[in-house]
Amino acid sequence: MVKLSEKERQNSVNEVRILASIQHPNIVSYKESFFEDSTSCLCIVMDLCDGGDLLHKITQAGKKHTYIPEAECWSYFT
Repeated sequence: MVKLSEKERQNSVNEVRILASIQHPNIVSYKESFFEDSTSCLCIVMDLCDGGDLLHKITQAGKKHTYIPEAECWSYFT
């Protein structure tokens, strides 16, 4: 396993700060983050998506041979 350099670690922390500042109904909210020193991993704790993610919605619509309504699509991207 490769350890993060100090610069990479700082860049990761900065990205997490940006993630923490975003609040939008279509973006999963950030709860907390921490570095796991034994594995050198950055762990990010986020809310659970009860309805699944966008890929899940697309896959389910495809299985049903239906489309996601245009208004719903735009709500995800705006």
